[in-house]
Amino acid sequence: MSTTMTPDALLGGPSLPQERRIVTELPGPKSAEILERKAAAVAAGVTASMPLVAVAAGGGVVVDADGNSFTDLGSGIAVTSVGNAHPAVARAIADQAAALTHTCFMISPYESYIAVAEALNRLTPGDHDKRSALFNSGAEAVENAVKIARKYTGKQAVVAFDHGYHGRTNLTMALTAKNRPYKSGFGPFAPEIYRAPASYPYRDGLTGADAAKRAIDLIEKQVGSENLAAVIIEPIQGEGGFIVPADGFLEAVTAWCRENDVVFIADEVQTGFARTGAMFASEHFGIVPDLITTAKGIAGGMPLAGVTGRAEIMDAAHAGGLGGTYGGNPVACAAALAAIDAYENDDLAARADRIGRLLTERLAAIQQADPRLGDIRGRGAMIAAEFVDPTTGEPDASLVAQLAAACAQQGVLVLTCGTYGNVIRFLPPLAIGDELLDDALDVIASELTKI
Repeated sequence: MSTTMTPDALLGGPSLPQERRIVTELPGPKSAEILERKAAAVAAGVTASMPLVAVAAGGGVVVDADGNSFTDLGSGIAVTSVGNAHPAVARAIADQAAALTHTCFMISPYESYIAVAEALNRLTPGDHDKRSALFNSGAEAVENAVKIARKYTGKQAVVAFDHGYHGRTNLTMALTAKNRPYKSGFGPFAPEIYRAPASYPYRDGLTGADAAKRAIDLIEKQVGSENLAAVIIEPIQGEGGFIVPADGFLEAVTAWCRENDVVFIADEVQTGFARTGAMFASEHFGIVPDLITTAKGIAGGMPLAGVTGRAEIMDAAHAGGLGGTYGGNPVACAAALAAIDAYENDDLAARADRIGRLLTERLAAIQQADPRLGDIRGRGAMIAAEFVDPTTGEPDASLVAQLAAACAQQGVLVLTCGTYGNVIRFLPPLAIGDELLDDALDVIASELTKI
């Protein structure tokens, strides 16, 4: 049960054999022992969905404590896009850790933080004057984007969208649409958060213009632009099911924000850094956000996040109003600079496009044979397969849960998502080889026929 790929086909990562290889029952005995320790030591709310304990990863594989090698179609939720332990990233981390691990940028600044900010200002959409600030996580970036928008506008209300996901902190839970597992029992949530309907072409059948009109009408009636500091949306919604809005939706919402002095925030935590075949997903829609939040793929696996935006908006916060003890840690910044170099110089956006074509072609063939695969959508190496009851069109979360579990037992790690829990999402590392990816899709097709 293995397929190999020659090492020279890799774009990065340690020289692990690029193969799917299962040599024990899952979880294997060593993994099972460690998972027992997890149950005794780690809070029950921190779950682990896969039957393994990872000890190494690189290219397109994750190796567990028992020597099983799994094809990775999740990238740690779009984090290790350049490939796990990418050699240049690993070297940058080691070199920086040997020289300086922390001073707190607000006390003793260092150049790497500034270099990351310069890169973000250069790479994000728009040629206007920009500023950036660095943080630790996507949720923290979103919180700070909201802070900045409120300070700049002097207004308080924020509109998020159905199916959106923005984090697990109190404010970002309020912005997030899905109740379980993210919000249930954790309220009360931050006030002055409102929700508008998003564009979901597979389910609402609306044009982008009509979906935007529906959302804007609700915002004007229930919130009012005079009270609204910001609108925040993922250009392609992630946890909600990789929902690509209909053409014209984001453009119309962005234009309305401009006309009404509302800050438009693009949450590109999951879609950023070549994942969708462009450096940022906003580029696919021709929109230029006022503020853009980034994290996940920014630093090759190190915790780092950013808010980048128009200079006049970013500079609205008073001195000392932005920051944090660990924000823009020098080791994370060194990793980010190496990862950004790989995205640009290895043309990983083009690689994401190729991965997307391979995924959609294979999934389309599966769909022809199995009408339970209701919709295939996404951009680049961010592709979703939504499963439904073929008679009623109702979401089939049970099938998706069974399929993900069955694939894991065969050595393929796939993630689920969607407001209704009925979506398989494909987020492979951009370092994965074609042969390994094709083999993983063979497994998915085979396991689907057994359910």
